[in-house]
Parts: sequence; C-alpha cells; structure tokens
Amino acid sequence: MSTVQELFHTFYPTYKETYKLSMEQAKAATNMMNCRTAAMGGHSYECESCSHSLVRYNSCRNRHCTLCQGVNKDIWVDQRKKDILDAPYFHVVFTMPEQLHMLIYHNQKLLYDLMYKAVAETLTELAGDKKYLGAQIGFFSVLHTWGQNLHYHPHIHTVVLAGGLNDRNQWRRSSEKFFIPVKVLSKKFRGKYLYYLKQYYQQKQLRFFNESKKYQDAKSFQALIDECYQKDWYSYMKRTFSGPIAVMEYLGRYTHRIAISNNRIVSANDQSVTIQVKDYKRNNQKKTVTLKGVEFLRRFLMHILPKGFVKIRHYGLLANRNKKTKLKLCRKLTKSPTYKPLFEGLSKIEILSILIKKDVSLCPSCKKAHLTEAIP
Repeated sequence: MSTVQELFHTFYPTYKETYKLSMEQAKAATNMMNCRTAAMGGHSYECESCSHSLVRYNSCRNRHCTLCQGVNKDIWVDQRKKDILDAPYFHVVFTMPEQLHMLIYHNQKLLYDLMYKAVAETLTELAGDKKYLGAQIGFFSVLHTWGQNLHYHPHIHTVVLAGGLNDRNQWRRSSEKFFIPVKVLSKKFRGKYLYYLKQYYQQKQLRFFNESKKYQDAKSFQALIDECYQKDWYSYMKRTFSGPIAVMEYLGRYTHRIAISNNRIVSANDQSVTIQVKDYKRNNQKKTVTLKGVEFLRRFLMHILPKGFVKIRHYGLLANRNKKTKLKLCRKLTKSPTYKPLFEGLSKIEILSILIKKDVSLCPSCKKAHLTEAIP
C-alpha cells in the first residue's frame, strides 16, 4: 500500500512545474517528504547488553503529516479527560454554501476565523436565551476543509456540552434532545456569517482572485450575499456516545484528523492514485475514486492551514480562563468523577510503548536490555 509520503516523492517534482505553492504548502510538502528520514536528523542508540545499535530519525511534527498525528491525538485526548463533565454532549457540524468556497479559500485566515466567530456567537446567544436553555455552555470547535474526495469543503465540527450555568450559578441540564432546533441554529449562523462578511467587504478586507474577481463589483457582491441568504445552510447534530470517557475517544477522531490517512490509499502507480471514499448519499457505501497523481497533490495541498492558525478553539465553560472557576463549579454540581491523565509527565517513547503495548526502548536484537542514546 502506498503512503502520502511516497506519493509526494513521486509526483511533487511535476506538481511544482504545474502549480505555484504558498510558503505554507511548500514547507508542509518538504516536511512530509523528509519525515522520519536522514534529512530530519536523528539519534543513535546502543544496547547496554549486546551492543546492537540503531538510528531513529526525527519526525517532522507538521500537523498535516500522516505520520505525526497518532501520538499527538492520544496525548490531547488524555489531557482533555480531566475537563469532562458527567453530562450530555452533542456533535454539531456547521457547513458553508458552495457559493462562498473560493472566496473563503482566497481569504483563509480571515474567513476561517469568521467561521469560528459565527459559530461561537450563534451557540452562545441561543444557549443564553431562556427559550432554549438560559445558561452559559461550554464547547470547542475544530475546522475541517475537505470532503471524502478531497475537494474543498470548509466546515466546523463543534462539540457542545448540553448544559451550563445560569445567572445564579446553578446547573441547567438540557433534555435528551439537543436544546436548539437545527433550523434555528442554521438560520442564526447564516445571518451571523453574512453580516460580518458584508462588513469585511465594506472595510475592504477581502481579496478577490480568479473567478471571485467579479465580486469586487458592489452589485455582484450584494447578489452573492442575497443568493446565500436564500439558501438553507446545512447543519446537523447528533449526540456523542454516552459516558464521559467515550465522549473523549469519539472527539479524538476529529481533533487531529487530516485530509486523508494512508489507509484510504488503495493503490498508486507512476500516473495515478486510487483512494477509498464513503458515499454519504448511499448510506456511507464505500467506493473508490482514481485521480491523476498531480491532481491528488493539488487537492491535498488545498487543506494546508495558514501559518500559526489555531485549529482547536475552546469557548464558554471550556475556555482556559474559566477552567479553574466555572468549570470546576460545574464538575462539583454534576458530581463528575475525576480523571487523572494517564500520560502526564511521560516521554513520547513511554507513551508510544503504552499505546502499542510494547516496550519500544527494548533492544530488538537481544530483547533483554534497553537501548541508550549513544554519545557522539
């Protein structure tokens, strides 16, 4: 089976001749090709018993690399377990209409940030309304920009605590159903996003390229806004698995996910790549899609995030400023159990050994003694 790293080695030279890359894309591509190779440098180890030696090359640590996300995800989930409340959680997804995709792509930092802002204001205001819950809730949001076929499809995954503190610092718990009707949620989100988008246009903060250039004209831009107002913005929600620990395991699937994992690559040759996709319109039926190698890279690189962009953002009761006060109170009011992080204070090698249930510091030759780093 081919890997994303191998596909970059095969098709990247041709890709560079065809397309212009941003600095972030070029850096990510180079990092992924060099990950766990001599180009990244490494450390030499020697067995204390049989003198067997080996070299372990460094990871690139790029958040878009298919080789670097597994342990990071498990560490993140382990840390978040101590914040979990014994209360319902819902998974809510906010999607953007196709008409805005290219405008968002050409203004990534600004309009990705706006997605988070519109989601946060929508949930905070509706949850605070006594008609729905009348409380301050906690939630966190994660941006994904891809669909199953790697086409550009920006959307926000949000995990919402279905309960919160009212103005008397009393715990308000929602019913088994999500406390905000999905149509109300979608309409509010649409209004928020388009209101601020129009402000950005008036403040001349937006950039226009290629097919989006026509929106520099005020009438064309207003026509775009009007068209987007007329559409029903698709949002959906579902309750996460029951039980606080199961919630975090579920969330880990979304927080550190990248555009495509190696196990979805079915086959590749020197011309094309075949990937596995789910057909959501046919009950998640699995099928394959074949792309030219350069096209595969083009789609993959569309999902490289801007430099310094914060992908996982916490709000309300889950925001850092509230963890030692309001969240602590919520844990007391809900009688939530305490979870001690399993990996706290451990090295990456020790964590990896726990995850794969094998001591990776043990000599692979004699299997008796541990490897120690050789002094150059």
